[in-house]
Amino acid sequence: MADVEAAKALSGLLNGVAQKEFYNNGDVTEALLKVELYPQLSEEDFTALHEKMRSLLKSIATADMDSAQLEAFLTAQTKKQVGGVTAEQAAALSRFWKSQRVRVRESLLAQSRWEPGLRGLSWRVDLQTAASRGGAAHSGPVALMELELGRAGQVSSTCPVK
Repeated sequence: MADVEAAKALSGLLNGVAQKEFYNNGDVTEALLKVELYPQLSEEDFTALHEKMRSLLKSIATADMDSAQLEAFLTAQTKKQVGGVTAEQAAALSRFWKSQRVRVRESLLAQSRWEPGLRGLSWRVDLQTAASRGGAAHSGPVALMELELGRAGQVSSTCPVK
């Protein structure tokens, strides 16, 4: 029974770390996670556990590990003498990553895109005819470009360039 509760608490911690780190949920704080999931741990023990899980999740997410890479990474972490993870922690990390990999990856990709983005581009070249010149100082072709800029989910703005 204690193992089930420990696994649930660790799963909750991993979800909380993901909410804070990957989904930018400011409501999830380290203090909230400690009070809700690990009230029995001392502040320093919880901080160490939180930082370890945060660091491991960031490493896994940054590398966008597939199942084989994740297994090799977690095996290496369980064999570490100092600062490694237990088999239960490795299993919880594995379960979490297998269920959340796509969502975390999409969130990281969305955060890494430049905004506003280029949504459209149109261009044309105008040539002046002999009748319309009428002594104009510039009689060569003129290139006109129109850039459509906008953020996802918002109305875009148009920037004409001559």
